[in-house]
Amino acid sequence: MKIKKIIAPNTYVILSVIIVLVAALSWVLPSGEFEREEIAGRSVVVQNSYHNVEGNPQSVYDIIMAPLKGFISAAEIIGFVLIVGGAFSVFKKTEAVDAAIKSIAKAHTNSKLVQKLLIPIFITIFSLAGAIFGMSEEIIPFILIFVPMTILIGYDSITGVAISFVGATVGFAGAFINPFTLGIAQGIAQLPLNSGIVYRIISWCILTAAAIIYVQRYANKIKADPSKSIMYEIDSKRKDKINTDSIENHDGLDKTHKIVLSAFLAGLIVLVFGVLQFKWFIQEMCAVFIVSGIIVGILGKLSAKEITDGFIEGGKDLIGTAFVIALAKGIFVVSSDGKIIDTILNALAYPISSLHPIISSHAMLVTQSLINFFVPSGSGQAALTMPIMTPLADLVGVGRQTAVLAFQFGDGITNMIIPTSAITMGVLSLANIPYEKWLRWMLPLFALLFILALLLLIPPYFFNWV
Repeated sequence: MKIKKIIAPNTYVILSVIIVLVAALSWVLPSGEFEREEIAGRSVVVQNSYHNVEGNPQSVYDIIMAPLKGFISAAEIIGFVLIVGGAFSVFKKTEAVDAAIKSIAKAHTNSKLVQKLLIPIFITIFSLAGAIFGMSEEIIPFILIFVPMTILIGYDSITGVAISFVGATVGFAGAFINPFTLGIAQGIAQLPLNSGIVYRIISWCILTAAAIIYVQRYANKIKADPSKSIMYEIDSKRKDKINTDSIENHDGLDKTHKIVLSAFLAGLIVLVFGVLQFKWFIQEMCAVFIVSGIIVGILGKLSAKEITDGFIEGGKDLIGTAFVIALAKGIFVVSSDGKIIDTILNALAYPISSLHPIISSHAMLVTQSLINFFVPSGSGQAALTMPIMTPLADLVGVGRQTAVLAFQFGDGITNMIIPTSAITMGVLSLANIPYEKWLRWMLPLFALLFILALLLLIPPYFFNWV
């Protein structure tokens, strides 16, 4: 008897099924809420304030409305993706990005040193960005650069996403400055800002090194035999559209290309400066990319029509990504409206109080990881969980610094695989990588990073990290 090949469901189906499952949970789990108070303009839960409330089981109507509510909830992120796509399309029309990719590909082909250092250097750069200013949404434009670059070099699209997305997310998990997660968590835990930085830097180095080794080994395997890539068929079609013969004959960047690339880089520098100095977020970042797209187009000698067409074409190409982000947000909407998030947190936190301090820190990591499925926002998760984890840490003898570190690891590492993260699903959609393929590639690395996180939570108990 002939066995039919099992076809994995696509990303849209996976997310839709999760929405239905979460809605079903709202009928099974008791509804409950923590009281909340405003601290420094942020809504934070009140310790020991959990109480049962009238249930709000999510109906078929709520399930159907979830994608639309997801669009509304994720409107800024979706707008950011479409604008970045438009700006990048204009950038691509100048041919500067293609010239830069070919230059890197040629250097990679001709230099063994570049072959050895390219992945470690770029992952380290992205990891530093995640550790210092919490690079998250900002990763999106780089996906559009690194995926075609790694395919052209002889790797695959998984490698391109891993260099940029995994690099930034590992840095996010091992952050030693990041004001958007670490700063908020330390503030709630009443710890001095950026305290405990030495051990956090050590943790960052270990996690980043693990990511570099894993990605480099995978890239080497694909370089030796491209057919071993789980994206082989999809990437082969992409590569067929690239004129690889032009790489050897590529003369490098001309004057216009250099000016355009400099302008694009200047826009990114302005973006980073604004995020760090003025606490810019999505709206301001959108403005930077709109202005950058226009300036790059003008410097690239494009007409007004070519610039506007570029924005429209780029946005149109990312409509599918917008739907993915909306569905991912729809999961959070259903779980929030169903009033089960606080119930799950309360149930997970209660058993920790009776455990040994080291085991308690591990339980905190597991709890933060599970909560991240429902609250994939780092700052939102800090506001939800740290008011509960801080007194728990005091109760069981876990240092508050350790509790914050468990939060960082749980929030950051799981961001690489949870389908409820709008950024994760948006990145995969941009790279045209099916979620199930990404999960298959990512799970071994996730397991490695999670084990390292568990190990890194042990030493603080012995040197009394408070």
